[in-house]
Amino acid sequence: MMVIFKNGYDPTIEDSYRKHLIIDDQPCILEILDTAGQEEYTALRDQWIREGEGFVLVYSITARSTFERIERFRSQILRVKDTETMPIILVGNKADKVHEREVGKDEGLACARKMGCDFVETSAKTRLNVEAAYFNLISNHWNRGFKI
Repeated sequence: MMVIFKNGYDPTIEDSYRKHLIIDDQPCILEILDTAGQEEYTALRDQWIREGEGFVLVYSITARSTFERIERFRSQILRVKDTETMPIILVGNKADKVHEREVGKDEGLACARKMGCDFVETSAKTRLNVEAAYFNLISNHWNRGFKI
């Protein structure tokens, strides 16, 4: 897999990616839909949630406003899926920008505990923990009986 990192970020309505993985010795195709969390696409987000089987909720550690929206996204997922539990991992991105940090790692951990999900900090730029986040989501929730 070739990785190209762009310093600027241009949020899109929907980008999709496909990744082949081996989880617990089983081949798995992970289809990732990046919805960018834009407020103007709330109606479309319900449709995407209905089709999703696991969710990666991402905020930027350098932008508190993105962290403050996480609980709203989680609530929307649970409402649309009509369930109290769903495979979710909370991800604090931009871990390479520690000097610009606005959200502490302890805050991310506390939020994940409150939501009953796992937590990891990542860096898309350096690839720190990016694959680990997906492996964690899949393997932990597959073992709990969810089919992803």
